[in-house]
Amino acid sequence: MKNYWIVLLICCPLVLMGQERQVLTLQESIRIAQEHSPEAQAARHTYRAAYWSYRSFRANYLPSVNLSSSPYLNRQINKVTQPDGTELYLRQNQLITDLNLEINQNIWFTGGSLFLSASAQRMDELEGKTTAYNTQPFTIGYQQSLFGYNSLKWDRRIEPLRFREAKKTYAETLELIASKTSELFFDLATAQANLDIARSNYASADTLYRYARGRYDIGNITENEMLQLEVNKLNEETNVMKAQIEVEDAMLTFRSFLGIRGDEKLQVIPEDSVAEFEVSLDEALKQAYEHSPEIDSYERKKLESRSQLASARANAGLKADLYLRFGLSQTAERFNDSFRDPLDQQYVSLTLSLPILDWGRGRGKVRVAKSNVELVNTQVGQAVTDFELNVRKMVRQFNLQAYQVRVASKTDQTAWRRYEVARRMYLMGKSTVLDLNAATTEKDTARRNYIAALRNYWTLYYGLRSMTQYDFQRNLPLAECLPEI
Repeated sequence: MKNYWIVLLICCPLVLMGQERQVLTLQESIRIAQEHSPEAQAARHTYRAAYWSYRSFRANYLPSVNLSSSPYLNRQINKVTQPDGTELYLRQNQLITDLNLEINQNIWFTGGSLFLSASAQRMDELEGKTTAYNTQPFTIGYQQSLFGYNSLKWDRRIEPLRFREAKKTYAETLELIASKTSELFFDLATAQANLDIARSNYASADTLYRYARGRYDIGNITENEMLQLEVNKLNEETNVMKAQIEVEDAMLTFRSFLGIRGDEKLQVIPEDSVAEFEVSLDEALKQAYEHSPEIDSYERKKLESRSQLASARANAGLKADLYLRFGLSQTAERFNDSFRDPLDQQYVSLTLSLPILDWGRGRGKVRVAKSNVELVNTQVGQAVTDFELNVRKMVRQFNLQAYQVRVASKTDQTAWRRYEVARRMYLMGKSTVLDLNAATTEKDTARRNYIAALRNYWTLYYGLRSMTQYDFQRNLPLAECLPEI
């Protein structure tokens, strides 16, 4: 009777928990994680920021139109220069209003800026009650740094690469989330399998112990063997309690990673079969070099180091800034008259700057930038080699893992049949408790090894997808399957 209540206390909470559980497969878990997990949300925000940063970069190469006005009221005593060159302090009472329309276009291959503007200004002398207008209906100009650093040219090469890297990184992150989901999914599956094993072993140990008591009472087994079975039963009872705690811990971790806020219990159901296909090493390397964000990251770092070198060289030498402007202008007391017979106006300026003595500061910066270029090239070369080795290792492991899953599945089935045979033989009195314990251990180990093999397969599967950014089953780059942000 006591044993009955122990089994009831262990099993009833699990039955109640099962009534409230949400059953998940691996694919459903991955879908939830990629949509709702904190990692997925952070990846989407990062990708969204990169997208708008790229949009902002592209806007630098498009025309911009600006309308500006800066009216002001001037009522104070100011020093005013007279026609004969003398200066007098005069009281001024003026209202100045203006309106300026300007169109700007950056020229990326030169680094200069072309602008076209039109403006009108009105000046009201409040004391004399006079009004004057100054209009510039047409002004065109260009400004250019002749020997300076052309950021527009370098950004045109770097920023598209940076955005492509961000897009691939987002796809890579989703696959890494799938890989992490697989790990936590099978952590929970292992914990649940351990609980099932512990419950089954406890029920079997309890049955065998009660059976042994009967055999001991009639003298068919020794006291030592009976006590051994009692110890087994007590150990399995402890294992059930430990397994329950393990399931709760794994469930909390899994639920937190998926972003599930509710308190419902989760039950995972591993698939018994895996996809039967083999990945070609050459194809994996080709797709990895073409679609992995790592390759774009290496190329971006090389371009950035060369950009820094160009900036250091430009700042260390001669600097010249050219400014050209041509336009039409006229003044009149009436607004319409200010457009009659406009006068042309030209303005040209050239600013030169040459460092004569800087104590080697500019030359030092250039040498530092050159060293950084060589360092980045060396690091990128080593990183590319390591990247290729990792792809080769991942492909080799993945291609072997499907076979290991099949072997582990067959071992699990065989160990279970052997346990059933050993149990029947013990009940028939044809084997010892040691043989039964050995069969039980092999059965439990085989089940855990099978779940571990499934875990390794799916972890390697999504790990390979993250490294190559390619779906080998559908022959499709993963960056083309990204969800909307």
